[in-house]
Amino acid sequence: MTSEYFDVVIVGAGLSGIGAACHLQDKCPGKSYAILESRAATGGTWDLFRYPGVRSDSDMHTLGYNFKPWTESKAIADGPDILKYIKETAAEHDIDEHIRYGHRVIRASWSSADALWEIEAARTDTNESVVLHANMMLMCSGYYNYEHGYLPEFKGRERFTGDIVHPQHWPEDLDYSGKRVVVIGSGATAMTLIPEMAEDVEHIVMLQRSPTYVISFPDTDFIANVLRRALPDKWAYAITRWKNINFQQWMYGQTRKRPATVKRFLLRQVRKELGKDYDVEKHFSPAYNPWDQRLCLVPNSDLFAAIRSGKASVVTDQIDRFTESGISLTSGNEIEADIIVTATGLDLLVLGGVEFVVDSDVVDFSETTSYKGMMNSNVPNLVATFGYINASWTLRADLIAEYFCRLINHMDATGARQCTPRLRDEDRDMTKRPYIIGFSSGYIQRVLDKLPKQGDREPWTNPQDYSCDRAMFRKGNLEDGALVFDNPSRRQQCA
Repeated sequence: MTSEYFDVVIVGAGLSGIGAACHLQDKCPGKSYAILESRAATGGTWDLFRYPGVRSDSDMHTLGYNFKPWTESKAIADGPDILKYIKETAAEHDIDEHIRYGHRVIRASWSSADALWEIEAARTDTNESVVLHANMMLMCSGYYNYEHGYLPEFKGRERFTGDIVHPQHWPEDLDYSGKRVVVIGSGATAMTLIPEMAEDVEHIVMLQRSPTYVISFPDTDFIANVLRRALPDKWAYAITRWKNINFQQWMYGQTRKRPATVKRFLLRQVRKELGKDYDVEKHFSPAYNPWDQRLCLVPNSDLFAAIRSGKASVVTDQIDRFTESGISLTSGNEIEADIIVTATGLDLLVLGGVEFVVDSDVVDFSETTSYKGMMNSNVPNLVATFGYINASWTLRADLIAEYFCRLINHMDATGARQCTPRLRDEDRDMTKRPYIIGFSSGYIQRVLDKLPKQGDREPWTNPQDYSCDRAMFRKGNLEDGALVFDNPSRRQQCA
């Protein structure tokens, strides 16, 4: 068993982890670090998902890093182009040499006496146990289980004689040409798959229990492309990013202030696409308000075009059971299928499924209080990246990485080896609330009881406002009385 020391260990070499390493190198030069990645490749989500048409549902001017301009003409990018962007970033900053592939972090134990995390990882290629030590940990492992997606129990599943596929593990050799396909679900994955597969199948059905709000935008940003022809890439990117962030925030704000108005607008746009005879109320009008779950992006109206062509259709009903030849519905109808795609969502995993121990006590994160949505009460020197539910993930990942670097530099300046969020006397009676509020998506609701709680006052809230976060994370006072800096070295204690 080997053991090494690093100032920082980053867990995950996906979009967040690569970005965090770039920030660390820039703002904390000289700090040693390693990135532990359980898989054999960089890219995280964008390397894992290989289903037809895989793409982002956020524009790349906000999903991209704040320090690396997105220069492609398509703003809504395909998965391979996003993966290329991540790998380019890693190569440009020499991040690759710091990545330990095939290292699955199993346990992390904090010792206050030593001001160190002891990190136990399993080598996925050799089954060897590896131990590393670090003063700081930054979790960039995403929010879902990479081993499997969420799959409800379907009666009669074993009776179906065709192929059953989950998008998280798409078979490379799956032939769907001329086949009848049913996609169960109506989230972003389903709405990506259906127009992409519609060109080759006999027919494809999006089978949904309840509708989802959709909005159509071009996959190119006209203003961004004009700016790139007239200005340096860095300036054009910054202006476009500012434009899109402000539009996202405005749009989300309207859904909170005027949900009925936004709903009418969204449904009116769908009617324009599908015609007055299409049952928009049944298939595209959810019972919840816009942005109580994420809006699904339909670039270039591709889903609507597939429906208009007759190659795709939407069925809103509930599954009774799988049959030999398809799916029997509670309405009594049956959909015949050769292939069933279970686009039923993600299985959310708290902090990568790692067991954390602080001074011999196992941490139950559901019993902790979130500090600014990225640290947890009584857990030292640990920052976790969790993006926005109402905007692009990377907007918050960038800010958290910058804040993480501020913490490191502040600890160096003050001689502290430990920073720990601790409830103040005035915080102990505050009302505890769910970590995520006002968001009803199943993948969150299924594990809400396992997530940290948030309080009713700063800094114990989980902010979801980029403008406020930007000011707080970049300029806010680190010494706020709730984040305690202590545990100096013996040399500093004697000085």
